Amino acid sequence: MSRKLAVIAIGGNSLIKHRDKQSVEDQYLALCETMEHIADVIQQGWQVLITHGNGPQVGFIMLRSEIARAVAGMHIVPLVSCVADTQGAIGYQIQQSLDNVLKRRGLTDKTGRTVSLVTQVRVDIADPGFSDPDKFVGEFYAEDQLAELHQQHPDWILKPDANRGWRRVVPSPKPCEIIELDAIKNLLDSGFNVVAVGGGGIPVVRMPEGLFGVDAVIDKDLASSLLATQLGADMLAISTGVESVALNYGTPMQRPLHNVPVSEMERYLAEGHFPAGSMGPKIKAAVDFIRNGGSEVVITSPEYLNAALTKGAGTHITKE
Repeated sequence: MSRKLAVIAIGGNSLIKHRDKQSVEDQYLALCETMEHIADVIQQGWQVLITHGNGPQVGFIMLRSEIARAVAGMHIVPLVSCVADTQGAIGYQIQQSLDNVLKRRGLTDKTGRTVSLVTQVRVDIADPGFSDPDKFVGEFYAEDQLAELHQQHPDWILKPDANRGWRRVVPSPKPCEIIELDAIKNLLDSGFNVVAVGGGGIPVVRMPEGLFGVDAVIDKDLASSLLATQLGADMLAISTGVESVALNYGTPMQRPLHNVPVSEMERYLAEGHFPAGSMGPKIKAAVDFIRNGGSEVVITSPEYLNAALTKGAGTHITKE
């Protein structure tokens, strides 16, 4: 790879900007906006590897599957297949929209070519997440539906979710290995921008007979951090809905963080400034990347990516 490599993890705000704008067409238009900002990064001389979230999209597939089962007797789509489906669909939208932007800007060589890769990520079957699943997925159910659900899906675990009903919970194990790492490296070495590890990757376990998919959800920021580490990326950029990470977020004492050494960010994480359901996994992913040899992590919203690289916008986490 002759260009500097940035692994850019885009979140849900790059796909669904408002709950009234959730159609496939709306998501594509939202991605087109984000790809303009990523094209700015490429024009600065960076090669990019893009990862993405898929939570709402997996939820949509699961809901369609439930409706099809109830109305037409169709089979349920396994969660692991839902993850694979979203990798293909979202990857297609990213590669098309990014290539269209780069073509309009006159970048017609390999700098302007993007390819998406269906990516498996190995997890450990002994991971504590499998013994105590806590990741909510799919639709909400009323209490009077539980008996029927247990009969239809005896392997499902259902828990109440914030007084809004009952939902299925699945394991959220840590990523251990990017199965298609060599293929990703070959694509990058050939000059392509790459889309990979969508939704944290398709979770698989290694058995004596080979690899087998499991119904689980891998955090996409942790998987992105692992991939960036194994690729020796120059930078990990994690997009979010705000310009900068802040302490005491949403309070009168809110204070944005701009340039922070990793040890300081670790202390803030330990002090509970970043909840597990929001900024916590992003900070954990950033710390992991730096502690495993990475140089810099940028956390900001997509529209500030270019300014983060040129003018210091966003939050920058670095070595000591």
